Amino acid sequence: PVLLGCGSAQPGGCPALCECSEPAKTVKCVNRNLTAVPADLPPYVRSLFITGNPLTHLPAGAFSAQRLPDLASLNLSGNHLRTVEAGALALPALRQLDLSGNALASFSPQAFGAGGSPLEELALRGALRDHGVLLSLAALLQSGALRNLSRLELADNGLLLLPAGMFTALPALRVLDLSNNSLVGLRNVSFQGLGQLQSLNLSDNSLGVLWNSTLAQFRSLPALQHIILGHNTWVCDCAIEDLLAWLKESDQVEGKEALTCASPEKMFGKALLKINGSDLNCSVPTDLPSQLQTSYVFLGIVLALIGAIFLLVLYLNRKGIKKWMHNIRDACRDHMEGYHYRYEINADPRLTNLSSNSDV
Repeated sequence: PVLLGCGSAQPGGCPALCECSEPAKTVKCVNRNLTAVPADLPPYVRSLFITGNPLTHLPAGAFSAQRLPDLASLNLSGNHLRTVEAGALALPALRQLDLSGNALASFSPQAFGAGGSPLEELALRGALRDHGVLLSLAALLQSGALRNLSRLELADNGLLLLPAGMFTALPALRVLDLSNNSLVGLRNVSFQGLGQLQSLNLSDNSLGVLWNSTLAQFRSLPALQHIILGHNTWVCDCAIEDLLAWLKESDQVEGKEALTCASPEKMFGKALLKINGSDLNCSVPTDLPSQLQTSYVFLGIVLALIGAIFLLVLYLNRKGIKKWMHNIRDACRDHMEGYHYRYEINADPRLTNLSSNSDV
């Protein structure tokens, strides 16, 4: 152990504070108080573990592609990583990457280099607490740089919503783990193009209902055979009818017998598969009063906004409006004087006799 911990920086040697095994082509730098990636990693390494260190920053070229041509598995979990710059992970043979348990604040969409990456497995458990990092990851996935990705783990991140079209450029994806987040809906999430997707984990979220548009996507994925929906907050009202019908006819959901209602109170704990139409009482919309109240509030806001705009227009054009009103007043006065003149003519008998005399 002493010899392993005091390796030299010679080619084929072992970096200080790391343990190396050339037969296994493995290097482990675990809990060694490292603040930077060792620059003297042996070129034979295929599996590299740098975990449990106060490592906060991965600059461009943190891992030399020329020196590490065979590095296929990289575990950087449990560090203090906050920044991953462009080109920091540009490794030609990288297949597995674990960044779980970090507190990423900046993740460049070009982290894997300008070209595509051969990466097949990406683990980001508990590493996406910052919304900006989630958007950067979505941009990276949508760019097509990770088209070979077959496994993506996004669990334990407290995600509420996912960026639209986040997974559309992952044709090789087989496993997608979104468990233990706070997802409240999937309406903006597209699973189109995931023809190879086999497993989708949505357990331990805050899903209240799955709409028919999402269920239709599930039906259209030929390889999707394992959907996990346990421990969600299912709202058992009329909106859940499509989900219930799908659950009863589909074999894609694992453990669907254990799915239960979280609300309303009268339905709490009832198994979804045991619910029938009479339990839901869908003859009258249950949320009609709240819908009407929301509509009235919205209408009041719109009318107030229109009134404010109208008053603003009147104020800005007050001089023109005043002139326009004077013109209308003068026009009306002239018009009324004309009517008054005609009335006086018609009322004078002398003028009446003159107008009735054809010789005049």
